[in-house]
Parts: sequence; structure tokens; C-alpha cells
Amino acid sequence: MRYVAPARGTVDPGVFGRPPLADWRDCADLLEGPDWPAVAALDARLPPGAGVRLAAQTRELLADGLHYEQRIAERGVVATREANWHDLFNALVWLRQPALKRALNARQAAEVARMGPKRRSRPQCALTHFDEAGVVVALRDPALLAPWDAHDWHGLFWRHRAAWREGALQVAVAGHALLEHALTPGRLLVGKALACVLPDAAPLQDAVAACAAAIAAGRLLRDPQELRPLPLSGIPGWHPATADEDFYRTAPCFRPLRPGRRYPAPLRA
Repeated sequence: MRYVAPARGTVDPGVFGRPPLADWRDCADLLEGPDWPAVAALDARLPPGAGVRLAAQTRELLADGLHYEQRIAERGVVATREANWHDLFNALVWLRQPALKRALNARQAAEVARMGPKRRSRPQCALTHFDEAGVVVALRDPALLAPWDAHDWHGLFWRHRAAWREGALQVAVAGHALLEHALTPGRLLVGKALACVLPDAAPLQDAVAACAAAIAAGRLLRDPQELRPLPLSGIPGWHPATADEDFYRTAPCFRPLRPGRRYPAPLRA
């Protein structure tokens, strides 16, 4: 069933204080006010060197006949619908992670040129899944891959709760659809993750940068099967039920491993 985001004036303010939206407090004026930010205001907050501009999606803009991804690659223009949660979150990811978004776009545009605008390749599916629901997971203890690989969700989230709280596992949400879904309180969120092993002292952004470079080079997201499911609602504190051990055994987001399913080795930054 297609997700329908709540109207701006009806969003429960509590969702902005809980992850993943709590991680976007620097954008509170864009998310929590009664009025939608203008696309021009979003564009003005792009970091220097972003390499694109955000433009309101109008009939005149679309008259160039370009595919969405081609327009970004060829003209540096990100068509953005006004008063739209999905496009607002996409703009916010451009503001925070422009190198990652540029890498995704360059690969998408190359695939559109190769396949044509009406056919989709396996790499395109992988790139789209990550763009919409992507998560970068920084691992400072590679041993934690074992329960994740086995879909031992009770082990990953309950027995290793301290690892999440102490930063042995950190998450950067890059998928704008995931952020949009978080507007609904209590929704069970599942990300499509890329894992990156980091040294203890390295910041989370190093994992994001490593993934962006690997995507740009064509070493990641060549197939959707590279993406690991990660039930974000299981991370301690991300859902009201994470204080209940039984949650990890009964919630439908914690699915067992399919027979024969294997995941690739994590990236190393």
C-alpha cells in the first residue's frame, strides 16, 4: 500500500524528537514550522560546491523533456515539488550529503543513457532502493556482523544494546522516503543498508564518504542483493517498544533470513 504522509499541520510534534528525525534538528525551521519552506530557501542552504541547484518543479521546468536524473546530471537542476514531504526530505539529504547524492545521480544517469528511459537495470534498482530507503551503517566491531548476517535481531538489538548506545554501531539515514515515513508515529521502519567497517576514532561521516566514493566508482550498488535489510525500529530508543524484549520476537519488521541468502563483505573505510 502506498504511503500517504500526514498533512503538514497534523504531524505529531513528538516524531521530531525521536530518531531518525531527531538527527535533523539543524533543519527544525524547515520541518516543524506551520509553513512550507520555499524551494528557493532550500536552494540557498545548499553547501558550497554542492554542484546542483534545487528548482521548483513547474510545467516550464519539465518542458525540457529530460529524465529527472538526466536533468540533474546535464543541467545540475534538481526538480523539487513545493509543499511536498517526499521532495522536502530529498532536498534535505542534498543539503547534508551532496557527494553521496551526486554519486547516485551519476550512476543513474549513466544507466538511463544505457538502458533508455523506460527500462530499468539491476544497478538502477539498487541505486533507487538506496536513494529512497538507504542507510549507511558504521561498524567499529566487525563481530557484530554475525548476528546481522543471520537476521538474529534479538541478538543484534537486545543482547548488543550497549554497542548501539556506545557507538560501536552508528547509522546515517540517507533515504528520503525513510525520513518521510518517520512522520507517522510508531511506524516500523526498515532501511536498506550498506555496511562500512570504521576505525574506532573515525567519525560516521567517513563511512558515508567511503560509500559515496565506492558508488561513484561502480564498486557498490550494482545489484539490489548487495543491500542488507536493517529494521531501524529495533535500534534502542528508535521505537517506543524497544524497551520490551518480546518486541524483537513478535514485531513483523524482524523477518527471518531467507534460505540461501548471503550478504557481501562490508566496505572498509
